[in-house]
Amino acid sequence: MTTEPDLVTVRREARARRRARARVRAAIGAVVGVVGVACVAWAIMGAPAPATAPSSASVTPTPQVTTPTEAAGGTVALPKGRARPRLVVIPALGVKAPVEPMPVIDGVLTPPSPATTVGWWDRSARPGSSRGTVVVAGHKVQAGGGAFDTLGTLNPGDRATLRTMRGRVHYVVKRVVTYDRATLAQKSKSIFRQGGRPRLILITCEDWDGQAYRSNTVVYATPVS
Repeated sequence: MTTEPDLVTVRREARARRRARARVRAAIGAVVGVVGVACVAWAIMGAPAPATAPSSASVTPTPQVTTPTEAAGGTVALPKGRARPRLVVIPALGVKAPVEPMPVIDGVLTPPSPATTVGWWDRSARPGSSRGTVVVAGHKVQAGGGAFDTLGTLNPGDRATLRTMRGRVHYVVKRVVTYDRATLAQKSKSIFRQGGRPRLILITCEDWDGQAYRSNTVVYATPVS
């Protein structure tokens, strides 16, 4: 004979489901807030005030381009086995920065220090994965010294490489977009999606107003041979 669940049990199960959903939302929310919070924290921890006022950034996506090195059908040969990134190289910016994992702790995703080190969200895809988005975030310091200080100057066709213990994964920049915080939050599911074709997202803060960063620069890149 079956019995109806008592009210206490029903309430406990409902609370458990709400907590599970909240953890998922917190993970995405942490990624959305990571760079803005990180840059503010960096400024509080002693980064000099900006030497000059930042210029306004465009919110219009740059056009996508197709490079001749991309394989037909959008497929490329990826290294055998996925592995966490250990170094990011962006020749156009002169960037060669170590990469450290960024775990979510108490709902907060904290980028590594010093500012010359970048972070890889450890719940995102790994380089070499056949699906999903590799998320790499770096500091911007208005007075200089951040790994991603000039990230917003990248152009479609520029290259980025992630080095792992299993090899290298090369990417070509498709577009560079600056989002204000509200727009970034609205687009978070698509920006940080973990399904679909493999790609790389590079992200940093933008639009310093003298007290805080108001926007984020997001670079979309896809793997190439």
